[in-house]
Amino acid sequence: MKLSVVVPCYNEEENIPLILERFGKLIKRDDVEVIMVNNGSTDGSSRVLEELLPAYPFAKMTYVPVNQGYGYGILQGLRECTGEYIGWTHADMQTDPKDILKALHIIEKNKEPVFVKGNRKGRPLFDAFFTVGMSFFETCYLQKPLYDINAQPNLFPRSFYESWEAPPFDFSLDLYALYMARQKGLKVIRFPVLFPERIHGESKWNTGMGAKWKFIKRTIDFSVKLKRSL
Repeated sequence: MKLSVVVPCYNEEENIPLILERFGKLIKRDDVEVIMVNNGSTDGSSRVLEELLPAYPFAKMTYVPVNQGYGYGILQGLRECTGEYIGWTHADMQTDPKDILKALHIIEKNKEPVFVKGNRKGRPLFDAFFTVGMSFFETCYLQKPLYDINAQPNLFPRSFYESWEAPPFDFSLDLYALYMARQKGLKVIRFPVLFPERIHGESKWNTGMGAKWKFIKRTIDFSVKLKRSL
């Protein structure tokens, strides 16, 4: 298997059919697999996945009984990956499955191991400003070039993942992965991805200023912990 992609799903029953259909139209090779993680969903996500997955031989499901965080769900999916390269993207259709194939093309063009990550375009001005502020803080504090940290997808060699120690269970996983890639000297390649509005459902974290302040606090707390640990 060349590539394994984890797609964490928390209450995404309306988006799951769309993302599977989109992957189905794009994946024309047998060395790419998609790991759909039912991350403790309380809606009909489990039923939808069980009904639809038999029609998509490239996909399989991992079930997390109780949601323990965004990062935890991804980590459970990564454990099931068999690809030479592994990683994750979102299930909310704000990240186009086509970006996975673009990233795979970048991987296959490079002879050396690489960390491939999206760089979001077309976002609302306030969200873009928020990202710039967080990127500036993380770059200065951790002394590594870290920008648009939560952009998708994230793809990297399995050997890089196997070197991780105590990765976080929350949204800080994106920061952890990018920082560790910089720390270990892994070549990081960014490529532009569009980031449109959600088609169905609502963001699980970006629900207003209160949520953003909580996100900032959690991220800063983790950054301090990360810097101390290294």
